[in-house]
Amino acid sequence: MHESYIRIGKILKTQGNRGAVRVLPLTDYPERFKNMSRVQVSLKGFRTFFTVGEVYHHKNFIIIKFKEIESMAAAEKLKGAFLEVGRDELVPLPEDRFYIFDIIGLKVYDTGGRNLGRVTDVLQTGANDVYVVDTGGKPLLIPALKQVVKSVNLTEGKMVVELPEGLEEL
Repeated sequence: MHESYIRIGKILKTQGNRGAVRVLPLTDYPERFKNMSRVQVSLKGFRTFFTVGEVYHHKNFIIIKFKEIESMAAAEKLKGAFLEVGRDELVPLPEDRFYIFDIIGLKVYDTGGRNLGRVTDVLQTGANDVYVVDTGGKPLLIPALKQVVKSVNLTEGKMVVELPEGLEEL
């Protein structure tokens, strides 16, 4: 899946009375907000850029004061909006690591070349991610482990896996 814009946060509500907003980070790299000078805000199909002023962490949230927003009433209108960045603004990942939105939609093959289906979701379990593959029947749950996932080719849109014995019967 190759989106033009990637969601990195969601504005939940206002924070204080000076027009700051409370953002739920939708990224594994919440520290990125401190280095941003501007961000695209998307709400109900409309997108606009805002200049990032103050940024600080509060519990599990990011508090952002946009320079263009001067009141709590103006900030209230942004409630429910998403903060987005372009693909070129993503944090570079280490080799053999992928963004979830790039994994979803990949065709999955076993090492023998048999088409197992397409990745429809990624479950984040804590220990390791699990790829949900639509097989046309019962979903196949594939652990995202190096010994299982043999290759991922985003250009070709495919993943090759070596399924542990008995996994397909679960």
